[in-house]
Amino acid sequence: MPKISTDPGRHALNGPTMGTRWSARFHADAGLDPAPVQAALQATVAEVDAAMSTWQPDSDLMRLNRAPTGAWVAVPAGLAEVLNLGLRICAASGGAFDIGMGDAVRAWGFGPEEASAEAIRWAMVTTRPPAHEVLEIDRAAGLVRKHAPITLDLNGIAKGYGVDRLAEMLRGFGITGFLVGIDGEMRASGLRPDGMPWTVAVEAPDPERRAPHSVLMLQDAAVATSGDYRHHVTVQGQRLSHTMDPATGGPLRSSPASVTVVTGSCAEADAWATALMVLGPQVGGELAARLSLDALFLMREAGGIRTHAVGALFDSPMVSAAGREGLVRA
Repeated sequence: MPKISTDPGRHALNGPTMGTRWSARFHADAGLDPAPVQAALQATVAEVDAAMSTWQPDSDLMRLNRAPTGAWVAVPAGLAEVLNLGLRICAASGGAFDIGMGDAVRAWGFGPEEASAEAIRWAMVTTRPPAHEVLEIDRAAGLVRKHAPITLDLNGIAKGYGVDRLAEMLRGFGITGFLVGIDGEMRASGLRPDGMPWTVAVEAPDPERRAPHSVLMLQDAAVATSGDYRHHVTVQGQRLSHTMDPATGGPLRSSPASVTVVTGSCAEADAWATALMVLGPQVGGELAARLSLDALFLMREAGGIRTHAVGALFDSPMVSAAGREGLVRA
């Protein structure tokens, strides 16, 4: 059930979406009625989910997936926007982030169905052209068409976009200082009433417990983390991460424990965190540096967690393996 704090001036709203929960923290005049804000935020994430879910058979994305190759399909503006961004990051990452991996995602059990050995075999031998080569978008007309068979999946970007939409909705109410999030994707605007940035923890990549690895102090920035420790399936006794490798059609076998990206929009941070997971700290770090992305790679080693930071944002000391706290300002 949605929850609303009742402290005067301070509001902490949240509700269900995309199999997890959204949240919004902000301060406003004591006379603000939070109920309309709550309703508007819930409607916003419901709209995103209805457009982009792979769990809802009647979503706009699933309707597009079912459409025949070559047919123009009318889609909502938000879906066209996210598809367009996904194609741009697919191209910029050399295909490391690919929204056309939907068949592999479902085959390995990360969709509504259980993992299927037959579907897995097919996913791993199927040759897929990168999505940016086969998907055409006419944003002015609100139309999309596929030039080759492709199954789209937006799980690596939709939550981030949902966070951006939450931020837009709060600004529509005249609220300019806030922290909003869906699961681990967060976006901060302005400052807290005490003049300090918003505090966001980068989680330690530990599947057994939730604990901070480091702390970000965010102002007018978004952060997203992709990791191998929360969302996984077990196939033939092997624990597999949800991040797909477009080169193999299966889950990543060797990757960082997590990658955190800080940038202007949460949708971009979400997608780039996935892309850099696929590319790894060396290739991904070099690409992040060329694109001026702030990224933090966490790698498991025998002695604990090793960090590889890219960008001026992460120059400040990070949390050590012993738990010493550091602050990073955006």
